[in-house]
Amino acid sequence: MNKILLFAHLKEQAGSSNLTFDVSGKTVRELRDYLESETDLGSLAGIMIAINEEFATDETVINEEDVIALIPPVSGG
Repeated sequence: MNKILLFAHLKEQAGSSNLTFDVSGKTVRELRDYLESETDLGSLAGIMIAINEEFATDETVINEEDVIALIPPVSGG
């Protein structure tokens, strides 16, 4: 199982700071597609994804027990 940490508006949309899914063996791109179809998070375009505290590319493969963070863009001034 993989723990998926949520921040900012994603946390509010889910009503929780994390989700748990078994996504080992999927790429980050497949993870995005999976979460868009299986949750109410909406589009994850533009969301940065980190695995074990390191930013990942769409081709990165997720391993069992990896901790995944979905990080929305930050704006401010």
